[in-house]
Amino acid sequence: MSFLFSIQNLIKSQTARLLLSIVTVTTSVFLTVSEISAIQDKGLKSKDFVYLITGKQNERQKAYKLIEDNWEMSFVPMILEVIYLNRDALLNKKLMGLLENKTSQNHGYDFNNWYKWLWGIQYESNPMYPNFKAALYSLIDPKFESYFRDRTNSTIRLDEVRWGGVIQDGIPPLRSPKMIEAKDSDYLSDNNVVFGIEIDGDVRAYPKRILAWHEMFIDTVGDQHVTGVYCTLCGSMILYKSKDKDGVVHELGTSGFLYRSNKLMYDKSTQSLWNTIWGKPVLGPLIDKNIELERLSIVTTTWGEWRRRHPQTKVLSINTGYTRDYSEGAAYREYFATDELMFNVPVLDSRLKNKDEVLGLIFTQYLDKPLAISARYLINHPVYHDEIDGFRFIVFTDKTGANRVYEAKDESFVKWDQNNSIIDNKGIKWQLEENYIESDNGQILYRLPSHRAFWFGWYSAYSHTRLVK
Repeated sequence: MSFLFSIQNLIKSQTARLLLSIVTVTTSVFLTVSEISAIQDKGLKSKDFVYLITGKQNERQKAYKLIEDNWEMSFVPMILEVIYLNRDALLNKKLMGLLENKTSQNHGYDFNNWYKWLWGIQYESNPMYPNFKAALYSLIDPKFESYFRDRTNSTIRLDEVRWGGVIQDGIPPLRSPKMIEAKDSDYLSDNNVVFGIEIDGDVRAYPKRILAWHEMFIDTVGDQHVTGVYCTLCGSMILYKSKDKDGVVHELGTSGFLYRSNKLMYDKSTQSLWNTIWGKPVLGPLIDKNIELERLSIVTTTWGEWRRRHPQTKVLSINTGYTRDYSEGAAYREYFATDELMFNVPVLDSRLKNKDEVLGLIFTQYLDKPLAISARYLINHPVYHDEIDGFRFIVFTDKTGANRVYEAKDESFVKWDQNNSIIDNKGIKWQLEENYIESDNGQILYRLPSHRAFWFGWYSAYSHTRLVK
């Protein structure tokens, strides 16, 4: 069985559950002064919820009684997370009965329906919830504790932060991975999907068939330290500058947790959690630092087309240092084959199917005006003009379905051979390059960042988005 045989099977397996059964939780380590003050009149502490898993029989009975007698709506997410990880069937049955009785809901063990209901209501989060999560998930991986310990300030709902089934960097990022020449890439077929980038003349391809197992690469391309993040569940591949506006380089990794079916990253320095699509921290000491990583251009295309355009390209070596089935389509095959989600989200939008692909655009100067364009629509409209508050841009889509976005300014284009040659409405010829287009008279229009994503993933991050379909 492969390391990442699937998140679903991992959660169901006994491996993760046994991690929880062999750890003994001690007492006051899980409490802060403010937490004790908030609940001391009830005698209930965050460790009591964890005792439901780790405690001896009398401790579990006492904890259950305390929770039952002091019930609040804010206990719901904690009980759900206990049931989700607990392997004691009898206790789980008792806890589920308590949950259904107190909430008048009847979802059984359908956790997605429980969360759908929970996210649809407003309630005051319990002050011990962050430290409960720290205590609970540190039983799986001690590194998880720092994500939540005493971290009451968050820009997202903490009950939407769900464990994805792996430890920190359990889906291992590729850090400074080995690259090879195109002529040595005999493992790739022309129809294999790759993510292509060019920075300062340094041209590289990162095959999807490899990144699906690693979901992140940290590399230096040209003179830029970059972080490429591929979220398999939401279908997005985004390239960021690792250095923020203050010159700080953030060394990011895979946290093991999800937010709205989108992987959360962490930074090594502060263990803050970062939203992958937003490119900024959402939980931890960095959230008030006004940090948002700059997006760079990346294109989803085929290996044959990328190599034809860039014969000098380098490509990721299949010798990553890890043992995986790197064949095309092997990772997440069942997930990609249906429109069903592995982890649900609060709201879906039926204008497109969940996993229909869109090209997502979010420009720094117009952060409140995200735009999604159906990939299918762009295939049928290979030259597409649009604008956001007067900022005009052009999307060129080639025969492989690869999209490239450029600033348009006052120009309009009427013809493209879906290769390199473009004609504008004045009859002037332009040449398409990776990072710009240039006219015969020397005018240059530069590339703009964009990325592909599943519709549900984009909408979950930008519910106020405009959609073109």
